[in-house]
Amino acid sequence: MHILNQYGALPYVITPDGLLVCLITSRETRRWVIPKGWPKPKHESHEMAAREALEEAGLIGVVGREPIGSYLYSKRLHMFARVTCRVTVFPLLVETQKVTWREKDERRLSWVAPDKAAKRVAEADLAQLIQSLPDWLDGPAKAVSNSC
Repeated sequence: MHILNQYGALPYVITPDGLLVCLITSRETRRWVIPKGWPKPKHESHEMAAREALEEAGLIGVVGREPIGSYLYSKRLHMFARVTCRVTVFPLLVETQKVTWREKDERRLSWVAPDKAAKRVAEADLAQLIQSLPDWLDGPAKAVSNSC
């Protein structure tokens, strides 16, 4: 089986009431997902994850240089073709959400607690990554600003 690579961001904020993560809907199936996309030459993987969060959800923040994990999913390319993708996931501490962004009219966005977010996503491995975010944040994390 041939697996294609993608990079994703797991956007989060820390509020007085606790940790919240951001999920968005996919454009075609309307499933709850995280921002993700294809690699591009001359861009680091964590930079691509941050760029996808900006394009798909209008989010700007500090992206971790190290991934928190990865998950597999089946992507529909068109009516008769699917591919398996491995999404390497980078945490993104959100500092700002733009009022308008590239895909605003194409997706819904929701900020929810990790346990609720984990129940919304279809991929079990993604759900596990979301639930493990609090533990990952308690460990040492290297981050850089996203200035996309």
